[in-house]
Amino acid sequence: MIKAHDNLKTKFYMPAEWHKKQRTFIEFPVREDVWPDINQARISYANIANIISEFEPVTIISKADIAHIARDLCNPNVEILALPHDDSWVRDNGPTFVINKNHEIAGVSWNFNAWGEKYTPYNQDNTLANRLLDHLGIKAIHANVTLEGGAIHVDGQGTLITTKECILNPNRNKNITQAEFEDIFNKYLGVKKVIWLESGLYGDETDGHVDNVACFVAPEHVVIQGTSDKDDPNYNRFMENLAILKNATDVNNKKLTITVIEQPPARFFNGERLTLSYINYYLVNGGVIVPVFGAEASESDDKAINILKDLFPNRKVVAADGSEIIKGGGNIHCITQQMPSV
Repeated sequence: MIKAHDNLKTKFYMPAEWHKKQRTFIEFPVREDVWPDINQARISYANIANIISEFEPVTIISKADIAHIARDLCNPNVEILALPHDDSWVRDNGPTFVINKNHEIAGVSWNFNAWGEKYTPYNQDNTLANRLLDHLGIKAIHANVTLEGGAIHVDGQGTLITTKECILNPNRNKNITQAEFEDIFNKYLGVKKVIWLESGLYGDETDGHVDNVACFVAPEHVVIQGTSDKDDPNYNRFMENLAILKNATDVNNKKLTITVIEQPPARFFNGERLTLSYINYYLVNGGVIVPVFGAEASESDDKAINILKDLFPNRKVVAADGSEIIKGGGNIHCITQQMPSV
């Protein structure tokens, strides 16, 4: 077992998602009660892995007894790693990789309680980060705070964006204040400035993960999903968050450039609105993998793709069907975790 690197003598920081990657990790779906059709979910996950493998190495973490299914669905160059886990959202229960100026890499292992104990069991997910880091031979930094990776986004310069709805929710940490969280972000992620949005998307069972709402596309530049429909339940949330961003500055006291992507039309499944988001894209080396939803969303799909092509002119933008993955509660960014190069 790699000894926990808790003294942090050499300051680590979380790089931006456009930082060059060594590898992407994905967890293969296992919890049958989450998915209307787990076989279709597995096909969708494998499809994302196969797309990513055209850009960079990718590893699917699978329970040993279904690893053969992952192997059959994936390209030969997708690695299959057998490790126990409870669910399929490695963005949230996997390690947050950090690097330092000495060209070292480490992984922050947060506490994980299944988004406020919404699903049980979650004990294997809570220990996955440590097992993965041990397998990789990478230093583990143990943070005694409950946090999911989808709740944070950074510019790699020292600025972090998040939502109060999620981070300050008492179903994660009852006694940690906003100011104390800013100290936590500084200690473990090298963050010096936090932009606090108020809330996430309407109906998001993660309690407002920021990776459905807004993210940096470059230093000083944020993209946010919005709507012009005043009757939509996301309208007031969007307007409040947009006002915050317009008045915000980054770690260098620079005002932000803000790009708005119009949300897809509302879609429902089993009587509940799905949290469709184009912000839940994933950057790979030389590419952008964007969830699209088809049918009544075809027009907004095209508009989102064109905006992202403008934002990332030097990357290949690849549209990937997110219609099945969203039924489990997330999308492409939620099912991936990046390991940066050093």
